[in-house]
Amino acid sequence: MPSFRTGTVTEILAQRAGLQRVLVGSERAYVLTQLTGDVAPGDEVVMNTTAVDLGLGTGGWHVVHWNLSRREWSEPGPGHILKLRYTSLQVDTGAREEEAPPPDDLDGTPVVACFLHSQLPAVAAAFKSLAPGARLAYVMTDGAALPLALSDLVAELRDRSLLDLTVTAGHAFGGDAEAVNLHSALLVARGAGADAIVAGIGPGVVGTGTAYGHTGLGVVDIVEATFSLRGAPIVALRVSDADPRERHRGVSHHAQEALDLLSAPPAIPAPDDATPDAVALFAEHDLTVTTMGRRAEEERAFFQYAAAAGAAAAHALARD
Repeated sequence: MPSFRTGTVTEILAQRAGLQRVLVGSERAYVLTQLTGDVAPGDEVVMNTTAVDLGLGTGGWHVVHWNLSRREWSEPGPGHILKLRYTSLQVDTGAREEEAPPPDDLDGTPVVACFLHSQLPAVAAAFKSLAPGARLAYVMTDGAALPLALSDLVAELRDRSLLDLTVTAGHAFGGDAEAVNLHSALLVARGAGADAIVAGIGPGVVGTGTAYGHTGLGVVDIVEATFSLRGAPIVALRVSDADPRERHRGVSHHAQEALDLLSAPPAIPAPDDATPDAVALFAEHDLTVTTMGRRAEEERAFFQYAAAAGAAAAHALARD
């Protein structure tokens, strides 16, 4: 069951569109302003403390659930499509499909499927290094974090012109465009002018140690959707030389189990001498990237496989 606690905002630590990071007393919390409005020092707020209380991977941040300093708040959305439906935080995000129908298929568009959010910067940086004039869209699924505003990586990639468009699918929200489901999100990205797409979960990953109880299986959905929509699926393989858990050493069991479920083989590129150096690209763009708490220099294989997928998407455009 969820846990809640009340406290007073003492400091605004940082803010950007859709997100504030604050101190409530001496504890860190973030505010999803699209759902609750913003807060100011002195405001009394209710925080959801569940994840921190359980010691889960939220980085030690509570979530502001409501600002008690206001009696009401309203910010009408652009349409009648709700996300987080039938919860107390349901929000009228609208959906791009309400505005205009997207194309009927992907017409060969390369789609890179990621297992982890931390693969995204290597895919994007490698793609842009080889296809600087091409438009790259990120489709964020609803398998992990739901608010796109929470992703520091997406904010940095947008600031550095390494991502051109974001689309949030299903109950994920906060992208440049909202879409009702994964299939439609891919088509919305294509219709908005994306030459290539990278798709995957937002921050956070769920794993139970079982064969199928993990969010890595979201890659199956992305690949199968891409095939069905006449796109060209590419998998950014999850590989590690540094993970202390044996099941994630080499090719992660999450990746192997997902690949075993596919009805047809996608492209699964491996890095070679021509693959852009992900660590060098991060330095070039002043990006600090980690995965599972490990720096890029410690996880070269992990990021090089993601860079190889980004490079493959760029090469696919060149062949066209």
